[in-house]
This record gives sequence, structure tokens and C-alpha cells, in this order.
Amino acid sequence: MVTAALVRIAGLAASVVIVLWGAATVAFLAFRVIPGDPVSVMLGPQAQVSEAVKDGIRADLGLDRPPVEQYLGFLGRLARGDLGESYQLRMPVSEVIGRQLGATLQLSVLALLIAVVLAFAVAVLVRGQAGRAVAAGVELVVLSSPVFWIGLVLLSVFAFGLGWFPVSGARNPATLVLPAITLALPVAALLSQVLRDGLSQAERMPFAETVRARGASPSWFTLRHGLRHGAASAVTLAAYLTGSVLGGAVLVETVFARPGLGRVTLAAISDRDLPVITGIILLSALVFVVVNLLVELVHPLIDPRVRAARSGGVR
Repeated sequence: MVTAALVRIAGLAASVVIVLWGAATVAFLAFRVIPGDPVSVMLGPQAQVSEAVKDGIRADLGLDRPPVEQYLGFLGRLARGDLGESYQLRMPVSEVIGRQLGATLQLSVLALLIAVVLAFAVAVLVRGQAGRAVAAGVELVVLSSPVFWIGLVLLSVFAFGLGWFPVSGARNPATLVLPAITLALPVAALLSQVLRDGLSQAERMPFAETVRARGASPSWFTLRHGLRHGAASAVTLAAYLTGSVLGGAVLVETVFARPGLGRVTLAAISDRDLPVITGIILLSALVFVVVNLLVELVHPLIDPRVRAARSGGVR
């Protein structure tokens, strides 16, 4: 059992390293594939700079070296935990990301909480074929709508129209409400579908008849058995939903003019600021890996079938 656990831990550690290496490599290659001179893009179209000065900048940034040498040096710095310095801001990348990370985490965590509450509420409270059909239709509309369009609709109604919330910025907690709801709605729609499907499957299983025969009410069955069955399926989507929230945050922060990693990402892409782009990609990959590891730990606790299968495998 101990050997199997150690092998599993080693496999998980190796997967973390491979994912981070792959993410860093993709960022490095993407920077080289984009057409145009990186230095000219960094300086901007209005800059009046001689070729000699540009050559000096290339030498300073190491862009005049062979690609393989650049790549190995790039990986070596990352292995030491050195993300480098932003080409545009002339600040350490860790500081650039650290200054904006709090705002994005605040938005993402609140959005996930709202999404989970909405999804569980819809899955539990909406009953009957007609109600579930209506819920499925609304979820389909939300999932089919771009997140920036949802944000613009909420802005038009609740900020410009009714004046209940501020239009933009991050001056007070009220400015967080509309962005969080915008980010939460697509996630809630998908979670609700998965939970409802899990509930429906649980209601058709043989044990459901036994539970009902003992006099359990529909509400008790849903809360005691159905939700856990649905949650087991929903947990497997955690990594996908985390990626959806992080990707959506880029657009939401732009629509609502909020500070955060989203706006930093867009600026870094337009300026070809490789160190910042790499730092954000590695952070996203790390979050993705951590969420997957948490799913590996939590899933057996929720789903007894997975726990039994793993116990059997260990023995």
C-alpha cells in the first residue's frame, strides 16, 4: 500500500512538472511564431528609433542569440524561479502579477460561490418535467451567449437603466456584483445541468425504490442521496470550470474596466511582453494542476464507487 501511494505521488509530481514545462514551451514558441519584429512591436509604431538602438535592445533581451540557446536559457531561469522582467513595465514579472492577482482572485472566488449556490438551488428547487424543460432552455441560452454579451446586458439593465450598481471600476464592493454575476452565470448553467442529470440518474437507480419504500420524502432523498450523486459528476468538471472562470475573467475585467490579470494579459499580448505572458500562462497551468489534484483527493470522498475501486486496486 505504501509503495503504491509513493508511486502515485511520484506520478502526480511528474505530471505537475510536465504540464508546467509544456505551458512554458508553448509560450516561448508562440512568441516566436507571431509575425513581426518583437522589438518594433514593443517600441510601438510611433517610435523613431534607429536600427543600431534596436540591435542593442535585442542584445539586451537576448533576442539575438540562436533560438535553442534562448530556449535553454529561458528554461534555466524558470527552473530557478526567475520569471524575468517585464519588457514594457521594467518590473519583475512576479511583482506585476502579484499586484493584480488579488483583484482577479476576488472576482473568481465570488463568481464560483455564486455559480455553486445558483446551480444547487436550481437543481433542488426545480421539479417536474415542465420546470426542468424551462430550466434547460434558460441554461442553453446562457451557455450559448458570449460572456462579454452577458456583461453588456447586465450593465445596460442594472447599471445604466436602473442605476443599482456602478458602471465600472473597483472602488467599493458594489462594483464587484455585476462582474461576478456575469462570470458566474455560464458556470452555474453548466453545473445545474450536470447536477440535474445526476439527480435524474439517482432517481432511476434501484436503491431509490428502497429509500422511497422506507417512507423517505422526495426532498429528503434529493438532499441525502441525489445531490451527492450529482456532485460526484460535477466535481470532475472542476478543472474545466476553473479554466472557464480564468478565461472569462479576461473579458469581464475588460468590459467592466476592473483591475486584474485579465487586463494585464491583454496588454502583454498586444505588446508581446513574453515574460509577463509566460508568467500568466504558468500561473494558469499551476492553478489547473492544483485543481486536478484536489479533484483526485475529493472525488473518492464523494463517490463511494471510486473509493472502492481504488481500494481494490491498492490491495
